Amino acid sequence: MTAMKPKRRRRYELRNPELNRQIEELVAGAQEEYGGDTDGELVRQIVVSTMRLVRDGAYRGDVKMVNSALKELRHSFFVFAKFRHVRKVAVFGSARTPTDHADWQAAHAFAEKIVKAGWMVITGAGDGIMGAAQGGAGAERSFGVNIRLPFEQSANETIKGDKKLINFRYFFTRKVMFVKESHAIVLFPGGFGTHDEGFEALTLMQTGKSELVPVVFVDEPGGSYWKDWDEYVRSHLHARGLIGDTDLSLYHVTDSIDDAVYRVLNFYSNYHSSRYVRDLLVMRVRTAPNGEQLAALNEDFGDIVAKGKIEVSAALPEEEDEPEAAGFPRVTLHFDRHGIGRLRQLVDRLNKLVKDKASPPVDAAPHEIVPEALSEEAETAEEDEE
Repeated sequence: MTAMKPKRRRRYELRNPELNRQIEELVAGAQEEYGGDTDGELVRQIVVSTMRLVRDGAYRGDVKMVNSALKELRHSFFVFAKFRHVRKVAVFGSARTPTDHADWQAAHAFAEKIVKAGWMVITGAGDGIMGAAQGGAGAERSFGVNIRLPFEQSANETIKGDKKLINFRYFFTRKVMFVKESHAIVLFPGGFGTHDEGFEALTLMQTGKSELVPVVFVDEPGGSYWKDWDEYVRSHLHARGLIGDTDLSLYHVTDSIDDAVYRVLNFYSNYHSSRYVRDLLVMRVRTAPNGEQLAALNEDFGDIVAKGKIEVSAALPEEEDEPEAAGFPRVTLHFDRHGIGRLRQLVDRLNKLVKDKASPPVDAAPHEIVPEALSEEAETAEEDEE
């Protein structure tokens, strides 16, 4: 029996050859003009998508939404790209918390401590908890991702006027940037929005749609806001089988600022980052497990390995586009993509391989932030809007 050839994917383009030629010339001209290493094929497909909106006769409101979302994302990518070398923590909490409240003081103290460890802070740019964290971090080491609302949510005094303040029309584009740019998520007491951000972060990790990051819920000293939330999660979601046992490993509740800082830093004490190379999960670590430790990992975590076993390797050729992780050894496995909570437990085990578990990772040492880093381009996402 003759083996069937794999079906060739049809090229994503328009049905008009002349328009396709013009698009290719346009993209090639842009690459020649601006240089850089942006993938021209992906840019071509984006242009094709916009032309298909014309072909489809899309409603004006739909086109406006696509236009605004694309501009917001493009501008946000530009702003954050300048600080790609620095780890960042997203801080969530109520915009209504007064400055004399223990929650406000805790958020301010957390930001001060995490910045001293070399990190930057991302907030929603409002007042309350956001303003506390922004003030603790300082404008130089923080970002504001503001949402335009008919009430509340004007930018706080710390980040107002800073080039790292980004204003969003849509919550979904704003959430994309929070998830994409954050290496940790820390939540202080807040309302619907805070709970929404917390549950969404956990959902994205639980379903494998985002990177594993530490998620820490912080109460005031002796407080019970998140302690009660945790009890609800355990007594209703977990007890009814709506989440699994290991899903509880995806977050941590504390009333100690020092513990919150420790949980964030310790997550990266050995573990650096991860990515997939085809169906192989590649985890970058600072210290690779030795033979005995690797055997123990295979024995204890074999339940999440779809085939083969957990192994140690050098950087793979497919990772050449991430030079910042080039020098680290790799722990690789064919992850079953189901046991995300177990994968989090594997990260914790890898972190136990190093002695100084709470020391800042080498790539999160304090960096000089150049205030003029964004001055090359004055345009913003709001330009050309009606």
